Amino acid sequence: MKPFFVLIKCHLGKAYEVANAIADAEIASEIYSIAGDHDLLVKFYVEEGTDIGHFVNEKVHAVGGIRDTRTIITFKAF
Repeated sequence: MKPFFVLIKCHLGKAYEVANAIADAEIASEIYSIAGDHDLLVKFYVEEGTDIGHFVNEKVHAVGGIRDTRTIITFKAF
């Protein structure tokens, strides 16, 4: 499995709704509320060879209340 993270910026007042929608969809491993430029940090796992851009476009961007995302692709865990 390949891990990656997505920073999510939500529309004002929608962070909890977005987090709950992602949790209900059962597509994320971990969901954190954060402070700063983004509202949520979400960890995903996909099968090796999965197109991460397509996954984010189809699964994450489909969630209502999201204003912007930034995907962080990881290489190696230490």
